[in-house]
Amino acid sequence: MMARPLPAFAQKLLQVTFLRYVGASAIALTGDMALFKLFLAAGWASPAAAAASYGAGIVIHWLISSRLVFVEGARTAGLDRVRQKGLFLGSAFVGLGLTVAIVWAGDRAGMDLILAKLAAIGVSFVATYVLRKTLVFAAD
Repeated sequence: MMARPLPAFAQKLLQVTFLRYVGASAIALTGDMALFKLFLAAGWASPAAAAASYGAGIVIHWLISSRLVFVEGARTAGLDRVRQKGLFLGSAFVGLGLTVAIVWAGDRAGMDLILAKLAAIGVSFVATYVLRKTLVFAAD
């Protein structure tokens, strides 16, 4: 059986960079949160668990963002691609710093660690989207 094409409204939605970014973020977040819970269950300190799981999410997000989200601004080879990877990693470090700081502060305040991580996700999401849209994948 052949797959039917998406309805016109769904095709239009897929053309919206922000919505593709939300989808990429959801996939990366799934991996991030699964690892975060696993690391906490293994007895890791909360900031270390947040940093390691976020790192895995960075790799997932790069793979999706550079191939499906920011297609127009993605560089494909050479120094431009290397520079873009560096900028993406820099934006990820901004998100990582925010994530670790918010989880650490939540832990110190006695907050549930999953809620602290969710708060960190929201702040990090906005910061990294703005950096990636305006700097990393900016069309020339």
